[in-house]
Amino acid sequence: MGDYSKALEFYEKHLEITKKALPSNHPDLAASYSNIGQVYKNMGDYPKALEFYEKSHQIYEKALPSNHPDLATSYGTIGQVYNDMGDYPKAL
Repeated sequence: MGDYSKALEFYEKHLEITKKALPSNHPDLAASYSNIGQVYKNMGDYPKALEFYEKSHQIYEKALPSNHPDLATSYGTIGQVYNDMGDYPKAL
C-alpha cells in the first residue's frame, strides 16, 4: 500500500503551483486534478475521486479537441470509478 497522505500532499502542492503558473483551462492543470483523483480512487474514496476527475474532465473538454486521446482517457477514468462503485449504468 502506498503512502496516500504523502502523495496527496505533493500532488496538492503541484496543483497550487500549477494554478498560479498556468491559465485555468490549461491541460496540465487538468492532469494535476486527475492525479489527485487517482489517489482518492486508490484509497477507495470514490466520491472524492469523481470530484477531481470531473474537474479535470471539464478542463479537457474546453481545452482539447473532441478527438484528443487525453479527453478519451478522461471519459474512461470517470467510467471506471462508476464501475468500481457498482453504478454500471453511469459507467457506460
